[in-house]
Amino acid sequence: MPYEYHTKRKIEFSDTDLAGIVHFSRFFVFMETAEHQFLQSLGTSVSTVYKGDKIGWPRLVASCEYFHPAEFEDELDIHLKIFRKGNKSLTYQFCFIRNGLLLAQ
Repeated sequence: MPYEYHTKRKIEFSDTDLAGIVHFSRFFVFMETAEHQFLQSLGTSVSTVYKGDKIGWPRLVASCEYFHPAEFEDELDIHLKIFRKGNKSLTYQFCFIRNGLLLAQ
């Protein structure tokens, strides 16, 4: 299993707030989208049936630290890294980068 996945996202107008910057909550949507793409790249999904049982990916903790704003039409590099792999869990780390500058993680 790859331990890192990289994708890009162009900021849409609907991602921004009245100040013209990406609303903090949108970063969680970006995380989820990157996770779905990562799992799909491995040939699986967040909604998987195994031996007749539906397997899910519940969240125990989710947080994001913000360093610099992202704005409309910015292109973000999104890095997903498996930070820790337990027996029944994965801990992801996400980094949001614009032109080499870490915006959030």
